[in-house]
Amino acid sequence: MSTGRVRTKKKACSSDQSPDNLPLRSSGRQVKKKAAEAPDDDDEASEKKYRKCEKAGCTATCPVCFASAAERCAKNGYTSRWYHLSCGEHFCNECFDHYYRSHKDGYEKYTAWKRIWTSNGKSEPSPKAFMADQQLPYWVQCTKPDCGKWRQLTKEIQLTPQIAKTYRCGMKLNNSTKTEGSDQCSMPEDLRVAEVSDHWWYSMLILPPLLKDSVAAPFLAAYYPDCVGMSPSCTSTNRLPGESNLVKLEHLKSVPNLTVAGMNKYFQPFYQPNECGKALCVRPDVMELDELYEFPEYSRDPTMYLALRNLILALWYTNCKEALTPQKCIHHIIVRGLVRIRCVREMERILYFMTRKGLINTGILSVSPDQYLLPKEYHNKSVIIVGAGAAGLAAARQLHNFGIKVIILEAKDRIGGRVWDDKTFKGVTVGRGAQIVNGCVNNPMALMCEQLGIKMHKLGEKCDLIQEGGRITDPTIDKRMDFHFNAILDVVSEWRKDKTQHQDVPLGEKIQEIYKAFIQESGIQFSELEEKVLQFHLSNLEYACGSNLSQVSARSWDHNEFFAQFAGDHTLLTVGYSTVIDKLAEGLDIRLNFPVESIDYSGEEVQITTADGTVWTTQKVLVTVPLALLQKNAIQFNPPLSEKKIKAIHSLGAGVIEKIALQFPYRFWDSKIQGADFFGHVPPNSSQRGLFSVFYDMDPEGKQSILMSVVTGDAVTTIKNLDDKQVLQQCMTVLRELFKEQEVPDPVKFFVTRWSNDPWLQMAYSFVKTGGSGEAYDIIAEDIQGKIFFAGEATNRHFPQTVTGAYLSGVREASKIAAY
Repeated sequence: MSTGRVRTKKKACSSDQSPDNLPLRSSGRQVKKKAAEAPDDDDEASEKKYRKCEKAGCTATCPVCFASAAERCAKNGYTSRWYHLSCGEHFCNECFDHYYRSHKDGYEKYTAWKRIWTSNGKSEPSPKAFMADQQLPYWVQCTKPDCGKWRQLTKEIQLTPQIAKTYRCGMKLNNSTKTEGSDQCSMPEDLRVAEVSDHWWYSMLILPPLLKDSVAAPFLAAYYPDCVGMSPSCTSTNRLPGESNLVKLEHLKSVPNLTVAGMNKYFQPFYQPNECGKALCVRPDVMELDELYEFPEYSRDPTMYLALRNLILALWYTNCKEALTPQKCIHHIIVRGLVRIRCVREMERILYFMTRKGLINTGILSVSPDQYLLPKEYHNKSVIIVGAGAAGLAAARQLHNFGIKVIILEAKDRIGGRVWDDKTFKGVTVGRGAQIVNGCVNNPMALMCEQLGIKMHKLGEKCDLIQEGGRITDPTIDKRMDFHFNAILDVVSEWRKDKTQHQDVPLGEKIQEIYKAFIQESGIQFSELEEKVLQFHLSNLEYACGSNLSQVSARSWDHNEFFAQFAGDHTLLTVGYSTVIDKLAEGLDIRLNFPVESIDYSGEEVQITTADGTVWTTQKVLVTVPLALLQKNAIQFNPPLSEKKIKAIHSLGAGVIEKIALQFPYRFWDSKIQGADFFGHVPPNSSQRGLFSVFYDMDPEGKQSILMSVVTGDAVTTIKNLDDKQVLQQCMTVLRELFKEQEVPDPVKFFVTRWSNDPWLQMAYSFVKTGGSGEAYDIIAEDIQGKIFFAGEATNRHFPQTVTGAYLSGVREASKIAAY
């Protein structure tokens, strides 16, 4: 077999293919014999005996046929034409005829393959594709730690993940796994292996690699396999018989959430055809912009990249409880030819990129110092993170796992920030802050729950609206007013299409204007109850915004809805977010009670001064404090923040909601609510809107007697000057009105939150103020000179206001810091 280059016409190439345990070198005896047969002075004879590959740029001056299929195979001799697959892989015209001509023995095999290929694939079932898919020999790497040489397997050996995982030089794979001889690893590696890494080698590759039996196949059954980097000839990539792709796509419109058997139903990493608008989803047939930026060499033909990226993603979601390493991926790369070597080497680059971006190897994974997820060149950084909330802990966990030194400075005496769970209630965890996961499909919270073995409780849709006096509102009235409420918001959406920031108005004002115009133009008169139900829906909107509507931008109140959002179930994290937060924090260097007062980045290194006078020096700082603290200049920056950033900080609002939780001696609400997860309170008038508008049953199993309610909008100001017992009294008055037909017992335990009074938080979540825009989130997120970085829910334009958004902002900044 060819060693890749032959320097003179006098010297012949190697003989037929070598067995898997021998180095691919020329036999000296045969070379001398052939040289003797070819007279030195007879150029024509030499030219006829040893024909070059006609592919422009191919370095193989004396090709060897890898197929050896035809009786008259040219092997390393003369053929009328060499067919080029790569610079080290050719087949002769005789072997081409063997499969392509209908009267030849190999024709039936070729046509059988062609039928399968055309029924599943989209690309042309050419003879070259057949040779690459069916006839090229496999290459496998020795797994011995001090060897690692690549060996070519004999033609009849089918590579499997098990062989790839255990192969040692000289291993006999036909009948036994015994290794012949003890020094097989000392045999030299084929010279062609070194060439595979060169860019020119890849540019001379005729066909992109299509993986066989890829782990990604079950995820991608609706796609043409060769469009997503997989071979159409494998049974694992077969589409349903007799089903056209169009039929398949139409079917998927009604069943969009294709899940893989045995996998968490919330894991849907790939878009299905015709799908869109699903957060943290990738198209398996297209490279994303950041992928093209990182790997521009695949812009012309992304097949190899897609094959490897899809494989890596599928492997990660198949087992997200362990770090995915190059070693775990290698044996799943099954493809014929030298290109497998290239795939294995590229896979490592792609894996590190995906790890750095937080697409894989993320969540609560913890790795030991000898197993860091990124190579050593990333380790030479030091980072200090200000704030141990979801964003700070997410970034710290990622950076720590990358191998980067990180310290967290936290002002409070606890971690978690706006995640704060109360575990003092009997048998139930009650979140003083966040506890609901909005949209679980691909949500990193769902991933971390899977990693921890935690089950989330799916919230039902039933929500009876109860009036004061105890009557349950007729569902048809609720639906009608819900329709009108959403119609008003649709008119707001139409109005804002041609409006600039300067033309913005408060959302509450615009809703009132549209509502009055509708009443006047339609002549419809809503009943008193319908008016109250409309007030309930407005209070829900204030809950979503974290503010009364007079401060919220009509133009940009739902700015994030223009981006793909998390789909699927809304769930209650019954064990509390702190379970996830505590696990993220495990093993990290966290310093509690260290409020940061100033950050000086005027020098080469950054200096941080904490309240006790300690000066901390580091290369990079990640600031994750709440928006309210940035607005109040709680941290002095030197040089000061830019006018652009300060303007963005003040164009957002620091929203506040408060909570009350109550434990009762028994579940007095059960007979009326009938198993619903929550029920609504219809406000008696607009002035009481947002005062305990929704009550959540905090024990889905129905064993404990705990309700939790929220205070939103103007009602937050109403309770601000009341003490906890007065707030409790107001809440109990509401509950006794809602369940007037029965006795409502006094609670045995309760709490009232005071987020707005917490000096290190002062808020719940952000919103866009009138005159602002969603772009402010991006501006706040911009780093300063590659030294100061920002994370937190108020830096996440796509997913603000949520723990998920805060977490993802931390992952995002960890990726940026690692890349600098």
